[in-house]
Amino acid sequence: MKYRKFSDLGWKVSEIGLGCWQIGWCWGEVKDKDARKILKEAIDNGVNFFDTSDTYGDGRSERFLSEILKTHKDIHVTTKLGRRIRGTSYAKGYKHEPMEEFIDRSLLNLKLEKIDLLQLHCPPLEICKNPETFEKMDEIVKKGKIRYYGLSVYNLSEAYEAIKYKNVKSVQLVFNIFRQKPLDNFFEVAKKKNIAIIVRGPLASGLLGGEFSLKTKFAENDHRNYNINGEAFDIGDTFSGVDFNKGLIAVEKIKQILPKNYSLAKFAIKWILMHDAVTVVIPGAVNSGQVLKNCLASEAESIDDKMLDIKKIYEEHIKKDVHHKWN
Repeated sequence: MKYRKFSDLGWKVSEIGLGCWQIGWCWGEVKDKDARKILKEAIDNGVNFFDTSDTYGDGRSERFLSEILKTHKDIHVTTKLGRRIRGTSYAKGYKHEPMEEFIDRSLLNLKLEKIDLLQLHCPPLEICKNPETFEKMDEIVKKGKIRYYGLSVYNLSEAYEAIKYKNVKSVQLVFNIFRQKPLDNFFEVAKKKNIAIIVRGPLASGLLGGEFSLKTKFAENDHRNYNINGEAFDIGDTFSGVDFNKGLIAVEKIKQILPKNYSLAKFAIKWILMHDAVTVVIPGAVNSGQVLKNCLASEAESIDDKMLDIKKIYEEHIKKDVHHKWN
């Protein structure tokens, strides 16, 4: 496993982390024993960066992570807040009163006194434009409940607003072969500001794993079933907003250029790692075997000679449908 610098925090994080959405909810059933195997496999392969949220299984994901935090002090766990709903008085939890309340809940779930990195969980643009949002985060840092903070975004406009504030250390966004918009300008800006980039959705909800077909069926409680048209949350986090059938066509084109000894999933993750603005990629997994396969991308040989081919496939099959979105 290779490691990269995380902003100016002095951290060296594994360039492949673990997204822990799957061990919470939304991806079909992941049993307790399998969740623990997933975490163990990640640690055994050098992963030291774990991303979760207070909404993943209503804290289930955080509670699993508390178990590995007992015995592994050299890992970094980041959680997110803002998507929880408390009663009817708050549409979302970005307002100041519930924000700290939800941090306290995450501290209990994780069994920590202080959270390494707290991310606002896809806040709307008006929240990112409001200085009070970040003033509140600074207050919570001073109270000793979190060390640093960043945010996860749906749209680049939210990221551009947030990084105007000097204490924002990271931005999490969707970036993959099917979502190349951040390359236009945002990565360059983030590098100049020394903002860590956390990449989620590297396999476009598994579409870039290369194992799906028109016959593939997803469980009723899998977002790739019930959010296929963005009914539950932003469609950009389900297949990266790409039409499933068109995505399958593009996948077949990518398979034709795969280097020897490369699976499609390893290739897709390596493509992301070829961009030096990226700090850490956080693929999720529903079993330990997927964790191992994802981690293999770190030590895999360069695919520099395939980058133009990927750009061409994106431009011919995907770009016109998605590039103008999530600005």
